[in-house]
Amino acid sequence: MSKQIIQTQDAPKAIGTYSQAVRVSGGDTVYLSGQIGLDATNMQMVDGIDAQIQQVFLNLKAVSTASGGSLNDIVKLNIFLTDLDNFALVNEIMARYFTQPYPARAAVGVRALPRGALVEMDAVMVLQD
Repeated sequence: MSKQIIQTQDAPKAIGTYSQAVRVSGGDTVYLSGQIGLDATNMQMVDGIDAQIQQVFLNLKAVSTASGGSLNDIVKLNIFLTDLDNFALVNEIMARYFTQPYPARAAVGVRALPRGALVEMDAVMVLQD
């Protein structure tokens, strides 16, 4: 198996021992690391759940683009929320960034996320020929 590490200045730099994304084997599958609501320009968390959800999608979009794809190439999206009452808001905002057919998805309630984030998402992307 070969790996290509994906990195872009348009998304927050990794704040731990991970890569923003890894493209594997034939180059069709890309694993995107979890993104929280950090603004890539200043590495600060944006304020509020609405802004954090939007920032997470912008960060995923930047990493998807750097990988040679787009959000619509995501086949699996995992969403982690510190308050599952915000799930309807995730759906509403997600509809602004994705078109049908939507990716498979899971939403998980968690007690806490890095840097006090309210939401985190990771994804698997399959690039089209």
